[in-house]
Amino acid sequence: MRISPPLAGEELTRRLETAFDVEFTFHKVGHLVDILAPLDRDTQDFILDLVDRIASTNIQISYEFTRRVVAALDRLDQRVIEAWAVHAMDTYDQVGLRPALEVLFKVDDFLTHAHARAAGAFFNEVQPVLSSFLCGLSGRRLDLKEGEQVYTDSERLFLPNVMALMESEADNFLLCKAQVTFMWAQTRFGSARVDFAAVLARFPDPDQALAAFQALDSLRLDICLARELPGLWRDMQGLSHRHGDTALPAGWRSFAAALNRNPAVPETALALLDTAYVLEPPAARIYQARLNPPAIAAARQARLERETILLRVKLAKLAEEQRRKAPPVPLDPSEERQAPPPARFEAKPDGLGWELTLDDQPIAPPEDVRQLLTSVVLDWGEIPPEMLVAAGDGEYDAARYEVKDKDPNEVWQGTYHLEGAHLYQEWDFARQHYRKNWCVLREIDLEPGDPGYVAEVIAKHQGLVKHLRRTFEAMRDESRLLKRQAQGDDVDIDALVEALADARDGREMSEQLFMQRHRADRNLAVMFMVDMSGSTKGWINDAERESLVMLCESLETLGDRYAIHGFSGTTRKRCEIYRIKTFDQAYDASVKARIAGIVPREYTRMGVAIRHLSRRLNEVEAKTKLLITLSDGKPDDYFDSYRGQYGIEDTRQALFEARRSGIHPFCITIDREGKEYLPHMYGHANWVEIDEVRKLPLKVADIYRRLTT
Repeated sequence: MRISPPLAGEELTRRLETAFDVEFTFHKVGHLVDILAPLDRDTQDFILDLVDRIASTNIQISYEFTRRVVAALDRLDQRVIEAWAVHAMDTYDQVGLRPALEVLFKVDDFLTHAHARAAGAFFNEVQPVLSSFLCGLSGRRLDLKEGEQVYTDSERLFLPNVMALMESEADNFLLCKAQVTFMWAQTRFGSARVDFAAVLARFPDPDQALAAFQALDSLRLDICLARELPGLWRDMQGLSHRHGDTALPAGWRSFAAALNRNPAVPETALALLDTAYVLEPPAARIYQARLNPPAIAAARQARLERETILLRVKLAKLAEEQRRKAPPVPLDPSEERQAPPPARFEAKPDGLGWELTLDDQPIAPPEDVRQLLTSVVLDWGEIPPEMLVAAGDGEYDAARYEVKDKDPNEVWQGTYHLEGAHLYQEWDFARQHYRKNWCVLREIDLEPGDPGYVAEVIAKHQGLVKHLRRTFEAMRDESRLLKRQAQGDDVDIDALVEALADARDGREMSEQLFMQRHRADRNLAVMFMVDMSGSTKGWINDAERESLVMLCESLETLGDRYAIHGFSGTTRKRCEIYRIKTFDQAYDASVKARIAGIVPREYTRMGVAIRHLSRRLNEVEAKTKLLITLSDGKPDDYFDSYRGQYGIEDTRQALFEARRSGIHPFCITIDREGKEYLPHMYGHANWVEIDEVRKLPLKVADIYRRLTT
């Protein structure tokens, strides 16, 4: 392999003067050239690449980095040096120039935590991924929070700022996932249901009794995880092996066998506590979280009161809805003067959900009621009958326990504009790294517009609406062609050719040589992301609104779940998502009024909008997930660096993240210059340009057909 010669002084001077913009900054580079010139070419290239990347953030930081990097080469490998530079840039983003320069000046402090910074899993990076992972697990909805230790209070799971107990970054992420899974198991399989105060009071040494119970309970939860999540459990065992966790002592193996008979309830572990109390407990596996009885007790006590009230109030609303739906029954005049008795419901598990009945009539419980029922069972092991009685008039003020969002407009105007907002990272292509917690985003309900607007659009495009409805109705009954089947309607030529080739080579022919038509099981969720930037003012805004009306009218025939959100904002500190229709909302008068209320606003910061709406889309369980963007142009934010290549590369990275999570992104643009940048962002086959409103719903129909049939 040919080895390139080192860069000479003249070339080094040119590169450094360009990076430091010496014409305006007046930095002297002569001594830096003397430092870099003796190095080999690979090391020079490594340093100059970092110099350029840091200079894209701040020239002074890059200059100070260059002064110190060669001395650091003797003590740090290149991966750690890159982490050192990235940490300085992150510090600059968060707290400014002086603290960032301190990072470079105090390299020994960085070395103390070098492994954590280079290979650790940081909470703000793993939190979005693991929160989505938690949404896919059964049981109570859990929040992931940053804390000093790894534990759960049965509603929140706490992880430290950085996890670096393992050697590699991948293993440290897996460790976070394993700890989150273990804490989920503690809430799902009843560890938090134990009355620790009463149990531990029976023993002379409560701390010793708690240690014994934790060891027994951890064994029990390992058995549960091996049954519920076998693939992840194997990964957790591999993690434990690589960490060097010790084997289970001989005296505890018999406990594992006893727990295996009924591991799903904590009473199995409690029954063995007296025997285990006198033994030395085994060391905890690396992923096992300690129990925190005081935190669990406090959260449980507050939750029991809150959920009892909320459940009874919500049942009262359900009973009232049922009463309105029922045919009127003439009452005896004496009965009219008496208040009706409170409605009594019955509930029992139905697969992964709940079956709710009132007077032997089944009622489909809404999502919030299902969540309450699930949470109550985790605390009680069953649903106490008194909690299934609907609340009487004026019995409770449920508003005290309802979660209310603050008015975003008021918070934006205040000093604490980050309070309650969603923070998202942003990809800096020059830095080749994310800017952490860079964008501040809030969701806002869009103000409704003219309530008669939708009816006017339908009347205006009556013929097209009918055509679209027929198109989507036909799609509803379309079937999918399954290839390589053992039996079917026709021969699969491709499979047959491969099988004949195999036979000629002496291999066994496959039996899967047929094609079969299969009625597609429509399990699809689609998110429409509507550009509400100022550049849509005029006919583009009209086109977007009319297209959404026709799309909604058509999608209603399919019965697929869909949501509509607008996006706009001003700078990274004020990114806004406008709720027009969520997945749970019906296409009713309020949604129609909000579609009419779509008006141009500020700028087009697309990356953060894609990340947030992808997160919302991933909260929905669906086999196929579409994120369709309606836009008139490229990413743009006037007041900072988001214009041009920076915005395009961040949007491209956000779309890559969406695809990695299983979402199909697609863009429909009205920008005639879109072909210059959309293939780079979306890929050649995932965008389309239209020039009139009538074509937009037809394009969406094409996308549907391509992805679902």
